[in-house]
Amino acid sequence: MGKFLGGILIGLIVGGIVTFVLFVGVPRASQAPGKPIAPPNASIPPGTAQIVLRQDFFNNVLTTIFRDMNNPAFDLASPGTEIGDQTIRPTYAAIDQTQPCDGKIRILSEGSGVQTGVRFDNNQIAAPLAFSGSYNSPFGCFPFTGWAQADLELRYDNTQQTVFGHINVETVNLDDVNPLFNGFVTPLVQSTLNNRVNPIRILDGKQIAVDMPVASAGGRLEASVNDVRAEVKDNALNLYVTYNFNGIPLQ
Repeated sequence: MGKFLGGILIGLIVGGIVTFVLFVGVPRASQAPGKPIAPPNASIPPGTAQIVLRQDFFNNVLTTIFRDMNNPAFDLASPGTEIGDQTIRPTYAAIDQTQPCDGKIRILSEGSGVQTGVRFDNNQIAAPLAFSGSYNSPFGCFPFTGWAQADLELRYDNTQQTVFGHINVETVNLDDVNPLFNGFVTPLVQSTLNNRVNPIRILDGKQIAVDMPVASAGGRLEASVNDVRAEVKDNALNLYVTYNFNGIPLQ
């Protein structure tokens, strides 16, 4: 049982640092892997382990990142980025030639009246994000600040035995920006956050799989992840991981 419990603990830690991966992960494809995770059934199947990740744990991780590390930064998406059937095209206005310009979005611990964090509410995972950034155009620098409202969809890919998160930025709110500039930067920020971060690896089923010798029984116990369900309840994310168990005789 020691290895099994140790594996569950590893899964807990991996799940807990999703917040870290959310903001500092390397760019990945934006296509959502696997299928959306359904809520648990009324009766939990035998062979199911429950992993509980509380809201305060996620936010403590975020607090540590902002306190001890650099603000997470992403390269701003280029003009011409497609969002649905719309292609972003630049509209130049209110150019500021005096500010340094690196063409990045930086996530801030707080700003624009918003504190960056994770919120569990109504069976959803919400993530308000305060940010600052700049767009380095051929005509000069466009600095901007604001905040975005995002949600996180949980998905399970059985082939990879992995739980993923897929962030979706619903709204972007810029501070005191020329309306012409706002119409260009808003979708650019939204595209950057949606495409630079996704998908987010939350829990790897291989890390919580069971492979444990049982010497007294003359065999080895194996278990692989068969299904994952999830619910947000009482300020906690509850993951229900169901296993397929097999006993392998020793040769």
